[in-house]
Amino acid sequence: MKLRLLALVIASTLVAAACGSDDTASIDGTTITVLTHDSFAVSDSVLAEFTAQTGVVVELLSSGDAGTMVSHAIVTSGNPLGDVMFGIDNTFLQRGLDADLFEPYTATGLGTVVPGLDLDPDHRVTPIDFGDVCVNYWVDAAPDFTATTLEDLTNPILADQLVVESPEASSPGLAFLLATIAGTDDWEQYWEDLVANGVSVTSGWEDAYYGEFIAGGGDRSYVVSYASSPAAEVIFADPPVDAAPTRVLLDSCFRQIEFAGIMRGTESPQAAQAFIDFMLTPTFQEDIPGNMFVFPAVVDTVLPPEFVEFAQLSDNPHILDPAEIEANRNEWVDRWVEIVHG
Repeated sequence: MKLRLLALVIASTLVAAACGSDDTASIDGTTITVLTHDSFAVSDSVLAEFTAQTGVVVELLSSGDAGTMVSHAIVTSGNPLGDVMFGIDNTFLQRGLDADLFEPYTATGLGTVVPGLDLDPDHRVTPIDFGDVCVNYWVDAAPDFTATTLEDLTNPILADQLVVESPEASSPGLAFLLATIAGTDDWEQYWEDLVANGVSVTSGWEDAYYGEFIAGGGDRSYVVSYASSPAAEVIFADPPVDAAPTRVLLDSCFRQIEFAGIMRGTESPQAAQAFIDFMLTPTFQEDIPGNMFVFPAVVDTVLPPEFVEFAQLSDNPHILDPAEIEANRNEWVDRWVEIVHG
C-alpha cells in the first residue's frame, strides 16, 4: 500500500511538472482520441487518474493489429482520426515515420527509459513498453532433447513439435521471421529445414498457443509466443500452480518495442503531450505488465511478483534496424510464403 501511494504521489508530481498549473487549466475539458491496436489494454482507473489530474478525457479507437493501425493512419495523414497513436512498434516504425504521421515531442520522463529503446533521435515517438517474442516450450511434454538455439529447432528429434504463426497475418509471426533473419546465417535455408522438420503454421497466436500447442490441448511442445508467457501461465492457472509449466528459448527472441506519438494535425497538441507524459509515469507504467503482458519502458518500474519470478527477457535479443525492416519486409514475407507454402 505504501508503494502504491508513493507511486500515485510521484505520478501526480510528474504530470504537474510536465503541464504546469496554467497548462492544465488550458486543457481541462478536452477530449482526445488515442488510436490503438486490438491488443491494447489499460485499467479504467488509470485513465480516470489521468482525467482527474488534467481534466482531459481519453477515448480509445482500435483498428486491428499494429500494421493495420498504421496503414489506416497513413490514409488520413495530416488530418488524423485521433490525437495520439499507441502501439506502433519497431517492425512498422519506419513506415510511420516515412509517412510523417507524428509531431516531434520530447516527453517529460524520457530520460528514465531503459537505454536502447528510444530509436528516433527526433523524438517523433516515445517508447512506452517492450517485450520479446520467443519460442516457448512445455517442460513436461518436450522430448528428451531440449532446444537451446534456433538451429536446434531443425533437429529431427523435434520433428512435428514446433508451431509458428504466419508473418503475413500475425505480429509474433513476423517477429519470429525477423528473428530467423537476424539470427541465422541463411534464413531461407533455415526455413526450408523447418518445413522439412514438420513445422506447423497458423494464422494467429491463439490458434497456435491454444490450438496446436500443449497449452490448448494440442500435441506440439514448442510454440512461438512471448517471453512473458510463463508468467501468464502462472497468473491464470486454475487450479493455482507454484511453477510455470513453460519456459523460453532465449536464443530465439526478437525484441519488440511499442511507441506512442502525437499525430500530426491534432487539434489538441497540449492534451496529447500531457498524455504522452502520463504514459511514462508509475501510474501507467505499473499497469502495463498485468494488462498487456509486456515490460514497462521506464527503468525500475515495480513489476507484478509473477513477472519477477517467471517472465524472462533475453540478454541478447535479435534486433533489426526499423529502416532495414521497412525496406525488405514485403520481399522477406513473399519469399517466406514461397518456401513454406510452395
